[in-house]
Amino acid sequence: MRSLKRSSHRLRAIRLPTSLPAPPKIFSAPISTHPSASNDVTAITPIKSLLIANRGEIALRIARTASSMGIRTTTLYTDTDASSQHAKCTPHSLALGPNTKGYLNGPQIIELAKKHGIEALHPGYGFLSENPIFAQACEDAGIVFVGPPPKAMLDMGDKARSKIIMNAAGVPCVPGYHGPEQSVEELRGHAREIGYPVLLKSVKGGGGKGMRIVHKDEEFEAQIASARQEARASFGDGGEVMLVEKYVIRPRHVEVQVFADRYGNCVALGERDCSVQRRHQKILEESPAPVLDDATRHDLWDKARRAALAVDYVGAGTVEFILDKDTGKFYFMEMNTRLQVEHPVSEMVTGTDLVEWQFRVAAGERLPLTQDEIEARIHERGAAIEARIYAENPDKGFFPDSGRLVHLVTPKVSEDIRIDAGFVEGDTVSEAYDGMIAKLIVRGRDRETAIRKLELALQDYEVVGLSTNIEFLKRLCQSKAFVEGDVETGFIEKWKDELFQRKYISDEVFAQTALGLLSSQTKKTSSGPHGETLGFGEAGTQGSRKFAFQVKRDDAASEASSEAPEVVQVEVTQRGNSLYNVAISRSTDGSTASPKVYENVISEPGSLVSSNKSQLTTFFPRARVETTLVQDPAAPEKLTVFQLGEKTELTLVQPGWFEKALGLKEAAVSVVAPMPCKILRNEVQEGQEVEKGAPLVVIESMKMETVIRSPQKGTVKKLAHKEGDICKAGTVLVLFEDPETAPAASSE
Repeated sequence: MRSLKRSSHRLRAIRLPTSLPAPPKIFSAPISTHPSASNDVTAITPIKSLLIANRGEIALRIARTASSMGIRTTTLYTDTDASSQHAKCTPHSLALGPNTKGYLNGPQIIELAKKHGIEALHPGYGFLSENPIFAQACEDAGIVFVGPPPKAMLDMGDKARSKIIMNAAGVPCVPGYHGPEQSVEELRGHAREIGYPVLLKSVKGGGGKGMRIVHKDEEFEAQIASARQEARASFGDGGEVMLVEKYVIRPRHVEVQVFADRYGNCVALGERDCSVQRRHQKILEESPAPVLDDATRHDLWDKARRAALAVDYVGAGTVEFILDKDTGKFYFMEMNTRLQVEHPVSEMVTGTDLVEWQFRVAAGERLPLTQDEIEARIHERGAAIEARIYAENPDKGFFPDSGRLVHLVTPKVSEDIRIDAGFVEGDTVSEAYDGMIAKLIVRGRDRETAIRKLELALQDYEVVGLSTNIEFLKRLCQSKAFVEGDVETGFIEKWKDELFQRKYISDEVFAQTALGLLSSQTKKTSSGPHGETLGFGEAGTQGSRKFAFQVKRDDAASEASSEAPEVVQVEVTQRGNSLYNVAISRSTDGSTASPKVYENVISEPGSLVSSNKSQLTTFFPRARVETTLVQDPAAPEKLTVFQLGEKTELTLVQPGWFEKALGLKEAAVSVVAPMPCKILRNEVQEGQEVEKGAPLVVIESMKMETVIRSPQKGTVKKLAHKEGDICKAGTVLVLFEDPETAPAASSE
């Protein structure tokens, strides 16, 4: 078995000329992975003031470390972020103006740093973090850029160029075409030569943007057009330049966290498996990677360090590999020349603060740990997993969401449970930026323990106001394949029947919802002592009240189904102070089964958190159940129930006479924008007949393309917007002919 525990181990630095595609010339010079091996002397200049050119959780995370090191920190904000947590976390915060893309305005950011005498700039991740022109401009302005040299960013940022450098350095690459000829037919020819399936990827790509899998030749033209459009929107000019690579059928995404200093020392801080993804974007990241033998693990570390040293790298970086599950071979995919979103996973298993390392290396210090010391820590500290909490609806193809966090409760943090978040209750998650609400990171003595801790922590999360992926993440933790480490990038698609299985809602949920509504209504209207009858009549007498609830089903399967939504009726009868009988009648097809009756239930209201939140504890015949009930302030009929670690969304059904009086209709005659968006194209024409589920409009929101599908069979009356239009949430996109007013079809 190979081992990295050898202090005499040396890698050779690989220096390449700037001109390509001429074959690179390789210069050999001994480079150590041991910090104490170099005798070079570089002046150490501690950073005293810092500008964070980013937003959200990463800005807050950087600010925490900077503050602990005595660095005066300044943050930036656009008008959209004026009330954000990162804008409030320091007394020094500078405005970028109304443009939501202000975090990409390099000249303005550098000018602000110079104007306020700020010595250093940390770019975080995303935005300008991997822009070599910006990094060079910082250096030219005398500002310390807390990141790698511009030349290294340039080499690794160009996907085609980086593959040439990696091949020269002996780092294996996926077979493919990385050349300058970019006509559709030229690229299609290379795809045919490589053999389908192939992966299309922007040379400026990252985060799954501008990436498409093409399974057959006839798909090629449509897929490359879509990939290029998304890449231009995400990366600007040059984003439409594509790579064509062989698509590995059962790939794992395994990456290595590397760190180098300016003395030529480079270490690997373990690997992370990021195979569980949606839309080519990571959801879960873990370290160490499961089901990976030590020989392969150490080979990955070796190749990752070799990749970093080939471009004279300095600072934190991540070398990403595709690991073929069928052959066990791995291939270089790309290097992210910045701090990764998932860096806390590596921090948890190595006991380090990588942001502190960044500041120290940028100041001229050596790496604080050797490779041997890092590996020893990894063996001691077990396993860590990070779950990204996103504003999105997994049941609708992970459709992005935005909105105000009406209610937010998070797990209790500890040495083994960490939360990196950018929002608190009352904040608004804007559609203008990435929809990540928080990162939940846990550590256990082994992988199975870490998974169990993650699931328990997720059960403590309560979020109301927008859709999240929390319930989906809980199901991932319960997946047998995931627990066994049988992961690949197609994991979600492979196990979708299990992961998206509709859950059964227990009778106690409906009982608690009805009791909670009674409790909150009574507290609002009564000033009497605790324990009095709940408004049913005279004290000591019996009274009853009825409720009807509809289970919220907004997944794709429900939209395509003709099945009527389940309606549950609950009748609560008071027997005495805090004593009730509760009868639950369930119906799915118009017929109602015999009611389930709980007799002599003791229910005690907890504190009324606010006018729309209530808590209660109820003693059922065989269990004590604690519940939190939240009503949407903007739509009180929308109810969210948190009970026994699960979230359930219900709708309080209005009485039939009320709907009739208001003239409410069940049939939909229009389709609206689910969130603020840009119209990319209309897929139908006015007058066209469409089936339920047919694509109507393609929109772009949060830099992601989404297809809006028809909720019904019908005839398109009007397309309200054209390509390029910007729409607010709730804006009508498509109008249908009203079936009651549409002219009858003629017959001969």
